[in-house]
Amino acid sequence: MKLVTYRTPAHGRAGVLHGDSVLDLSACFSWLEHRDGRASSEHDVEHKYGRGVLGFVENATVARPAADELIALYDEGELPRTFDARPTVLVAKDLPLLAPIPRPPSMRDGYAFRQHVETARRNRGLEMIPEFDQFPVFYFTNHQSVVGPGDVHVEPLQLERLDFELEAAVVIGKESKNLTPENADDAIFGLMVMNDFSARVLQMEEMKLSLGPAKGKDFATGLGPWLVTKDELSARAKATPHGTQWDLAMKARVNGVQVSLGNVKDMTWTFAQILSRASYGATLHPGDVIGSGTCGTGCFLELNGSKVTNDQWLRAADVVELEIDGLGVLTNRIVAA
Repeated sequence: MKLVTYRTPAHGRAGVLHGDSVLDLSACFSWLEHRDGRASSEHDVEHKYGRGVLGFVENATVARPAADELIALYDEGELPRTFDARPTVLVAKDLPLLAPIPRPPSMRDGYAFRQHVETARRNRGLEMIPEFDQFPVFYFTNHQSVVGPGDVHVEPLQLERLDFELEAAVVIGKESKNLTPENADDAIFGLMVMNDFSARVLQMEEMKLSLGPAKGKDFATGLGPWLVTKDELSARAKATPHGTQWDLAMKARVNGVQVSLGNVKDMTWTFAQILSRASYGATLHPGDVIGSGTCGTGCFLELNGSKVTNDQWLRAADVVELEIDGLGVLTNRIVAA
């Protein structure tokens, strides 16, 4: 199942992407409740199924089976196109998308790809740090600065060596604490594409003080275009003693030119191991987002240092496309504020 949040003049609305259509979850749930003789106002539906995609994740035990039933009814031609003067089915290509979860409860980003870490350090004249192999590290980033597909507005200082970062991210599906690599995959609701936009000049300046990244990262993190439930990726999943590996090719294009190529399965630390570390003595909550970190070749910082690109950075009007098999293409255009 692919969950989306689409923009309306009033607010974002949650839907299920199914083929060329989007089923509006609130309107469809209202119809389903009305059909079965239950209270069907928007308030009643939100109370039962949650609000938006985050509410869907929080209430997945009831929301997911109902959504599966709605998809089956749509396929059989039994789902009405409107209910109570609200559309239940919309044309996907006509909908401007936001991030699937526009405001996650929290957001962490990992550092899981050895190739990226090793190459980036070598390009700065540094040896590979041995602590990388001891535990999966992560940092907290700004969950209030999430962007979806579309324009990303950046200030002048952020345009100084502005970079993309090609990543995958998982969304937590249930409250969890003290997970282990053996059971942490059970806490994952789904996956999506992540672009950890980075203002490299700001980042490098502040990290000289042994803090951060903060201002170099807190202005925008791209998520989307949709959130894919874990079951939809089962054919590309491989169980290992350290958690699931997903065989999903990763690509980045800037202005139509491919610059990056990787695969989610190349994570040195699995998401299960990252979640085990993140949940040690701390509670993860439904809707929390945890990124993989940048894949090998997945940013200009690494590419420029390896002379694959020549001092190339993102500039105003550049278009960045991050694509991961099964997760879609997250497309952003850089706009000078």
